[in-house]
Amino acid sequence: MDITIFSPGIYTYGAMLIGGVLRDAGHRVTLTRTPAAPAGSLLLASLFSTQHLLDPAVQDLIRTHRERGGTVYVGGPVSAAPEIVLGELAPDAVVVGEGEETVVRLVEEGVSDALPGIAFLDGDRVVVTPPAPPASIDRPLPQIPEDIGSQSIRGASAYIETHRGCIGGCTFCQVPRFFGRRVRSRPLASIIEEVKAFAACGATRLSVSGGTGSLYGSHDGEMDPEAFIALLRGMAGVMGPRNVSSPDIRVDCITDEVLDAIRQYTIGWVFFGIESGSDRVLRMMGKGATVREVEEAVERCREHNLNVAGSFIVGYPGETERDYEATKDLIAGLCLDDVFVSSAEPIPGTPLADLAVRTPREKNPAFVPHTGEYRPLDLTESEARCFDLMMHADMYRPQIRLVTDEIYSAYLAEAKKQGRDIRAATDLILRYARA
Repeated sequence: MDITIFSPGIYTYGAMLIGGVLRDAGHRVTLTRTPAAPAGSLLLASLFSTQHLLDPAVQDLIRTHRERGGTVYVGGPVSAAPEIVLGELAPDAVVVGEGEETVVRLVEEGVSDALPGIAFLDGDRVVVTPPAPPASIDRPLPQIPEDIGSQSIRGASAYIETHRGCIGGCTFCQVPRFFGRRVRSRPLASIIEEVKAFAACGATRLSVSGGTGSLYGSHDGEMDPEAFIALLRGMAGVMGPRNVSSPDIRVDCITDEVLDAIRQYTIGWVFFGIESGSDRVLRMMGKGATVREVEEAVERCREHNLNVAGSFIVGYPGETERDYEATKDLIAGLCLDDVFVSSAEPIPGTPLADLAVRTPREKNPAFVPHTGEYRPLDLTESEARCFDLMMHADMYRPQIRLVTDEIYSAYLAEAKKQGRDIRAATDLILRYARA
């Protein structure tokens, strides 16, 4: 069967993985980053963002393909809310959760209430079949596009999956809800074989995925530093240390051995999800870490001569001005090498989404008009904090970045875009919560 897998904007690892599974099942698979599918092919839309459900290009592709007699299935992280996917996109079915085994049966057998792990419409009724068991962590090589080297995701051609699951319980994150909180690690030999395949297809840099890289090889929540070190050493042996990154790590999941390995076998950066300088907000977020632990982790990275980046989330429902000022103070004290700022976006199926539903609009920073110094810019409170924190962070880098008119405009545009996206996502979740 001819199958087109559409992954909007980028080739995600999930789309490539499903492509490899279907290829090895005997199907002819084409991956595309653009919203197009040949007539007569079966279309699989691998969607990783709530915004895809609202994207006119995605909606038009699915509607047009079905009107021409084609079949469309949707999978990916958006499947955490199958009723929203069906309501907004009206595909033939949704592959819910880990879909490697389900998707082959769906493609070959069609939609049936006897097939676990799917959702579909029976008239106006949403049918969600019992969940499929977790997919095997052993699987074929992904379908790697020939132009994989042309894409850059935070500097990497691709993020490869080394394990699934996360011990954390962050309220804004989908990973532990989608893959579970038990870590399942892939065999090292299988990962290295995959790294070689990516390199042969032109990948210039590969990054470790899986939520928290240093959890690779862990058992029952206990880290296995030697397994993670062997992973980085093996990847560097193929790609070269300057072409490997393992950025995403929890502040409570580092050891001296792990940090030494990151310095020796990667580009030498650590990326912490710090999120807030307020312990109160960190508790609301379910981070499982304190501001003091953040400070200690950054200091340990400095001792190992590593660059440190951090992400921060502003506008979390319940965040006060005092909480926000604590975040600014923390950034000033840490002097991070790079900072990423985002407003709190509710992802369907997460506790943050439930909180957004319960929070009145007049108390949600994503909707409350900003009345402070940026009032003439017509921002919401979360947009104002996002914009302000991006500029504030630039003042406290080891090498200060001057906020030019161009940078000012880019930051303002980004804060406003995030605000629009978050309000759209919140309204979408609210619409189905009330249905």
